[in-house]
Amino acid sequence: MARILIVDDEENMRRILAVILREDGHAITEAAGVQEALQQIAGATFDLVFTDQKMPDGEGLAIIRACQEADPLLPVVMLTAFATVELAVEAMRQGAFDFLSKPFAPDVVKAVTTRGCERSALLRENARLKNEVSRLNFADDIIGESPAIKALRDQIARVAPTNATVLIIGETGTGKELVARAIHKNSARASQPFVAVNCAAFQESLLESELFGHERGAFTGADRARQGLFEAAHRGTLFLDELGEMSLSLQAKLLRVLMDGQILRVGSTAPRKVDVRVIAATHRDLPILMRDGLFREDLYYRLAVVPLTIPPLRERVQDLQPLIEFLSRQVARELKLPLRLISAAALEKLRQYRFPGNIRELRNLIERAFILAQGAEIGPADFLLMPDESNPTARLSANISDDPFQRWLDSLPAEVSLRETLEKTECELLLRALQTAHGVQAEAARYLGVTRSDIGYKLRKYGLDPAA
Repeated sequence: MARILIVDDEENMRRILAVILREDGHAITEAAGVQEALQQIAGATFDLVFTDQKMPDGEGLAIIRACQEADPLLPVVMLTAFATVELAVEAMRQGAFDFLSKPFAPDVVKAVTTRGCERSALLRENARLKNEVSRLNFADDIIGESPAIKALRDQIARVAPTNATVLIIGETGTGKELVARAIHKNSARASQPFVAVNCAAFQESLLESELFGHERGAFTGADRARQGLFEAAHRGTLFLDELGEMSLSLQAKLLRVLMDGQILRVGSTAPRKVDVRVIAATHRDLPILMRDGLFREDLYYRLAVVPLTIPPLRERVQDLQPLIEFLSRQVARELKLPLRLISAAALEKLRQYRFPGNIRELRNLIERAFILAQGAEIGPADFLLMPDESNPTARLSANISDDPFQRWLDSLPAEVSLRETLEKTECELLLRALQTAHGVQAEAARYLGVTRSDIGYKLRKYGLDPAA
């Protein structure tokens, strides 16, 4: 039995169709026009829709569009007494399942209904199986059995089905985007877009246009209107990586979107409604940024509805071996190389390493070893670890002889004010960077490896005039 909606302004036509379809046991809902049908589609679930084309309050094409928005898998059959090739083509282009001319034979109606319901059932089963596969993939993606990873998987399973905003906190390379994708894949938005953007990769003005889009003529070079990532992620998920690098002015605009679900393109005064789930991530300590006036407190609490913390690799050493096995299979497959075992001695060497780059660094080490190793087994010598992590003694001796920073530290007196020294050093570095950048704060920020908002804050802190 299928649930079928019949939309037609002619009562006799609705009655005839209802009688034909009820003979096969289908449940019928009737609508006398476009507006009534739209209310039915918004408030109920159907397996098939029959709709007339010409009605006093609109056209059947509007019904097709509404069904596509409400449920892309819902088949719609167009009915018309004035059949033309052009109308049939347009109906099919809009997403209609079939097209029938009035009058029609009962057998034809039943045959179309059977095909439409079977197609809908197959598509829904396919979507269900894809969702199950994605859940299996998700289980394989988050590798490890340490208590911290088990807790993280449990949190993902709990938060994914909701629409809650999530803040992912973790060091560089821990897999923040992987966790965001896992949340998306296990949500009701899984069939919709997942759009990721690195907020640290854009200057402030470019990031605003990237997120919200712009209108033609909004700025030099804007020769056409362009939708932003919020619009591209409509009904899906937008992942904002490195959110801590976003400027305060842009934070205010993001807060507005989170509050009312509307974006404003650069150069436009007309807001646009978007339905987007936001997942943000950062490796920075946002409470410290809030204390220093670099991150909005209200935005933090709006984003951190559900905070998820990813532990660094050095705190989950028991997960190292399954991670190495997983990444080795992945690397061998991508490089089209035979799978190699990693010796016990090499594994022990990796266990002693602190992995400042976390899982991303581990993958790079494995990939390099697969390419350069000559034996059938990968040994300790095939892993080229950073000397400052794997050999503190070598690092210390290198610092004494070669590092100018170490020589500067050695030149300081035994008794020195830490606060005054740090502030003076920071101020001098800031002035030098501004001088080198000819007063361009964005360039100075790039030289110092900080954000543009960091520069502005420090100028105010030390009462410096960049023009001077």
